[in-house]
Amino acid sequence: MKAFDSQRPRSSPAARRLAKPARRSIAALMAVCLASVVLALGGCRTEKPKPAPPPAKSAPAPSKPEQKLVVFAAASLREAFGKMADEFAKSHAGVSVTFNFAGTQEIRTQLEQGAVADVFASADERHMKALKDAGKVEMWSVFTENEPVLVVSNEQRGTIRSLADLPLANRIVIGVEEVPIGKYTLQILDKASASLGKDFRARVEARVASRELNVRQVLAKVSLGEADAGIVYRSDLGVAKASVAVVTIPSELNVIAKYPIAIVKGGPSPALGRDWLSLVLSSDGQGILQQSGFMALSPSVVPH
Repeated sequence: MKAFDSQRPRSSPAARRLAKPARRSIAALMAVCLASVVLALGGCRTEKPKPAPPPAKSAPAPSKPEQKLVVFAAASLREAFGKMADEFAKSHAGVSVTFNFAGTQEIRTQLEQGAVADVFASADERHMKALKDAGKVEMWSVFTENEPVLVVSNEQRGTIRSLADLPLANRIVIGVEEVPIGKYTLQILDKASASLGKDFRARVEARVASRELNVRQVLAKVSLGEADAGIVYRSDLGVAKASVAVVTIPSELNVIAKYPIAIVKGGPSPALGRDWLSLVLSSDGQGILQQSGFMALSPSVVPH
């Protein structure tokens, strides 16, 4: 009798051949099911919301171009016109005022050569008339007057006490003849020669150490002690303070300076230029001029 075999009965070769395809089908089916589960899980995954793009910035509003007023003026007007610019700004927000202060003859040359400006204020009528004849400025008006005075250095204040003492100075400084203060100085010396001696002008000019291009240069040399005496405008004295002594020139010998103002033809801002003229001629403008040492505007002055 054969012993009992406890192991599982072995299948026949034919059965094994039939079982292999079945196993492969089951494995393929399981692979398909697993792929379906993975895809299903992937499809159910929650995506984090993407942040919303920042709102588009609106284009800035185009800025208004800056408005500019260009004023050419005699050097003696520096302080007065500077104060007027502050007054002008109160009614002209956003407008900048640019100044060119120099000797009147220098400014005339600049304008004749094509310099761009809206307003020209001169320290005499001679240069303004020349520009009007050349077609460079429009109708002009005298807006103020100024009084020439004799200034003496502190070292010489005890020696030069009147115009008659001027030839006693060792060094005198005056403006060149082309600048208004230089022309007025020579006219004063000519008038004084009638009463102080025919050679009075010659005696003064013999003591002239230098001739300057504008009145502020004359004042500076006397203030610094580089000259003993010179003739400037009364409106300049606010700058000199206590550095000079002041001698008034007798009215019968003096020559009062007239200051005209006009719109420059072809300027970039003629409307602003007219507004500036209106301010200068107004009671506010005239008040500023008088506070700065200029004389009151004569009511008889008419436009040219």
